This record gives sequence, C-alpha cells and structure tokens, in this order.
Amino acid sequence: MTIDALFKALADPTRLRIARLLSAMELAVGELAQVLGQSQPRVSRHVGILCDAGLAERRREGSWVFLRAAGGGEASGPVLAALDQLLAAAERESPEFAAVCEDDRRKLAAIREAREVNAEDYFARHAEQWDELRALHTPDIQVEEQLAATLGTAPLGVVLDIGTGTGRMAELFASAAERVVALDKNLEMLRVARAKLQHLPASRVELVQGDFADLPFPAASFDTVLLHQVLHFAQDPALPMAEAARVTRPGGRIAIVDFAAHDREDLRDRHQHARLGFSDVQMNDLLQSAGFTPGEPITLEGVELIVKIWIGRRSTSSGAEAATPIQAANKATS
Repeated sequence: MTIDALFKALADPTRLRIARLLSAMELAVGELAQVLGQSQPRVSRHVGILCDAGLAERRREGSWVFLRAAGGGEASGPVLAALDQLLAAAERESPEFAAVCEDDRRKLAAIREAREVNAEDYFARHAEQWDELRALHTPDIQVEEQLAATLGTAPLGVVLDIGTGTGRMAELFASAAERVVALDKNLEMLRVARAKLQHLPASRVELVQGDFADLPFPAASFDTVLLHQVLHFAQDPALPMAEAARVTRPGGRIAIVDFAAHDREDLRDRHQHARLGFSDVQMNDLLQSAGFTPGEPITLEGVELIVKIWIGRRSTSSGAEAATPIQAANKATS
C-alpha cells in the first residue's frame, strides 16, 4: 500500500461511501450495489480500486464476493485506523456526508431485514420437516456421536443451544448437562421443540425466544455454547459469535457444527443459507476475534457436503471480559 494510491482511491464519493460501510461490517458486492443504487459492474470497479489500494479485501464464496475493510500489517495498520477515524470525523462535521451515510445504512438495514424475513418464512414453512431436511445434507447420527464424544471430555455445566430448531441438541445433551437453555427466534420452531422436549423435566430444559445476534442473557451465563447448523444462516457471522462469547464464562467452551466451504449455490435460494460453509481459516478468525482459543477442527465426510466441528475455549485471563457484539464484529472484519 502506498499513500499516493490510498488517497487516490478515496478521491471519489462512491468509494468514500463504500469505505464507510465496510468500516462497520462485511458486505457482499450485490448488497453494496443495492445500497448505492448502482450497477454491480460499476460497484465492482470501485471495489477493485479500493482493494488495489489496500483499503479492502475480497473473499469469494461461490458466485458471491464478500468484502471487508483491510486489516493491514504493522506498517499500514495505524494508517488504516487513522483513515477510519478521519471518515468518522468527516461524518460528524459534514451534514451532507452524514446524511448520505445514514441513508446508506438505512438501505442496508432494509436489505438485511428482508433477507431475515425470508429465512424466518422458510423456517416457519418447514418447521415440522426440519430434521428430515437437515438429514439430506449430513448423517446426523454420526455428527451427534462425534460431538458428544468431543464435548464429553469435560463437564458441560449450563448449556446454551443457539438456534435450537426442533430441539435435537437440547434433547441430546439434557441428561449430561446441569441445565440446557434452548433458544430460537422462530416461534413455530419453538412450538415444535417444546413438543419434542416435553418429556424432560422443566428444571433441566428451558425454551427461550431470542435472536442469536442479541442474546437475552447476562454476560458469562453459560459453560458450554452450541451452534449446530446455525452459523451459515448469519449475514454477518461475527455478530452471533461475539454474542456467544459474551455469554460464555471464562474457561467455557463453544462448539460449532457447520458445513465446510462448498459451492452448492442452490442452498442460498432453496434453504436460505447466507454462507456456503466455512473454511478452517475463516472459522479460526471468527473464534479468535470473538475471544476463543480454537482447537483442532474435526472433519466428518459426507456424500455431498462435508460437516466440520470447531471447538473453542474462552480465555480464563483476568482480561477476558467479553467484547460487545459490535466491538468483536468490527475486530473480525478489520
């Protein structure tokens, strides 16, 4: 990165808007095009200039390209941080720039809300068949046995099952845990889970409605946190990861079961997958940014899709106070 190229890249109103949006979250090029009201090829050209200048980084996922603000190395880090502060100051000082940025954020929120509604509609339509649909992608019994064996090396304590769906994970671990809290945003899913779990004592299992990006629990409430086939529905996976870290006690564990990176584009439309799985590098970055120490990933081969189990442990140091979701998300995308 050269200073000359950097400032040339920012000498355009559209690229300033893109830089401001990327300072907050990772975005798909298509999302940027919708927010900016410009064609995707035109936005891609702007993105190319920002990437060439070292201000942004691309990550291809199937036919989609995701962007995030560049992290920079030791030399460029302070410069990039200063530029981010400069853009924030410009928004505070310039009513015109502030209005444009606020309008961009409002459009982005509407796009994300529409996608979340589509996902919720899908869950509501398929609540009764969710276990069967998931079985089409991976042999559940093999995953469950491996997950139970991996987590069984230490006491589970109080467990949070994020995105419980039909309640299978809560049912699986209820006998070994001190207590299980099963959370899902969709009321229809919770109705199905309640029926599945009604044979268990109420003192052992609690069903809660809530959003994985805004968990309704105090910090450091759980010893074990599960995200079973949930994270690929997140538009910004750093947010639920940050919330999971916030509610995990120091020394506690997180277990993420999800697909390895794949190219099954049809899952975006047919099953509302926001992400086509995760690579080990991506998941390690997410875990570390949220404050977890990653363990060795476990690979479970499948017919079409490969399932992975990633385990992380929350720091036990005195400085292990969980970051806020926004802080951790910004760290993960910086």
